[in-house]
Amino acid sequence: MNVATNSVRERPLGLISATALVVASMIGTGVFTTSGFLLAELKSRWAVLAIWLAGGIVAALGALSYGVLARRLPESGGEYLFLSRTLHPALGFVAGWISLLVGFSAPLAAVAFAFGEYVKPWLPGWPAPLSGSVLLVVFAAVHALHVQRGAWVQNAAVLVKLLLIVFFVGFAAARLQPPAEPISVPAPVSAFAVSLVWVSFSYSGWNAAVYVGGEIRDPGRNLPRSLLLGTGLVTLVYLALNGVFLFSVPPEVLSGKLEVGRIAAGALGGPALANAVAVLVCLALLTSASSLVMAGPRVYARMAADGYFPRWLAAPGGPPRAAIAFQLLIALALLWSAAYESLLTYIGFTLGLSTAATVFGLIVLRRREGERLQVPGWPWVPAAFLLAVLAMTILTVARRPIESFIGLGTIGVGWVVWWFIPGRRSK
Repeated sequence: MNVATNSVRERPLGLISATALVVASMIGTGVFTTSGFLLAELKSRWAVLAIWLAGGIVAALGALSYGVLARRLPESGGEYLFLSRTLHPALGFVAGWISLLVGFSAPLAAVAFAFGEYVKPWLPGWPAPLSGSVLLVVFAAVHALHVQRGAWVQNAAVLVKLLLIVFFVGFAAARLQPPAEPISVPAPVSAFAVSLVWVSFSYSGWNAAVYVGGEIRDPGRNLPRSLLLGTGLVTLVYLALNGVFLFSVPPEVLSGKLEVGRIAAGALGGPALANAVAVLVCLALLTSASSLVMAGPRVYARMAADGYFPRWLAAPGGPPRAAIAFQLLIALALLWSAAYESLLTYIGFTLGLSTAATVFGLIVLRRREGERLQVPGWPWVPAAFLLAVLAMTILTVARRPIESFIGLGTIGVGWVVWWFIPGRRSK
């Protein structure tokens, strides 16, 4: 009895909580804001749906690859842990450095700012950073108090969000009258590839559960399952939502527009439904913020336990409160300054390099351990993911060279910091 109790206390999160974390991390504002720009680039509704499906396939390839690493290394830490064990501790440290600056704190600040903008009509006179700060402090407190209760809040919010999306899709589908448009994907390959870069931002978060692997029960089974279940569910949600958005109004009405969700809802149900969709977007932001607060500090705490970050960030038991507070301070600083905007422009570039390096580490580990390490679809699954991410990275360099070089500079600074860590060789 005592053994079972201790096991639950040490690993309080089950498959549902892990899957909810993945879903919450993925469904943010991207799906409600991207398709207008995709339509302007691709010139076809069906091409836009095809790019959303392609993004889900790439994310699923990544989830399959990460699932193998999660079974092999079922602890918290994400890319930091995987790269440290498969390639070199220096690369793991750089991945953790990227997570601290780009992977969690900057997106958390962006989510908080977007939340503040969306609630302005209901909180007149409140600046967006103030409302966003309240959001960050509340979720930091929730997840610092208790791991399992924080997960309950997360699960409930994700369930409500999914139910609202299902209701909206069902309501809209009964009123859609799709025109007789031929099913074709006329866009050139270059436009399709660039669009995939944009869509990949909306799918980021498919690997969220690996950051809390040390707190998931039976991680050898639940971690890979949560990655695949979450990614598959979000892909279906994205396709359903975009089907509603794209076929609710003529293409020229949506082309190049940001608020495609509000436009589509207004056309289908008037101002009342448009406001309801605004509430849904706010809920998506709430769960996204919660997932970032839940996952990010586990990486810093793990790095502190290994001696690469200050020891006071470590969490010997329970939630990593010091790491949560540390991330909160960074996110608040970014929220109240203009710096977070420049960080967001290169998030996709730096995180793409981090995930590509992690899957390359899986390939090295598979060659080292042989057939003892079962990799689904070996070698095609990890190779396909690696090639897709590298292609998107090259396109990012070509289209946004300044932000790409800043991203490389961030990685370089992390590499320099690594060499000045006391006792790093013994660690």
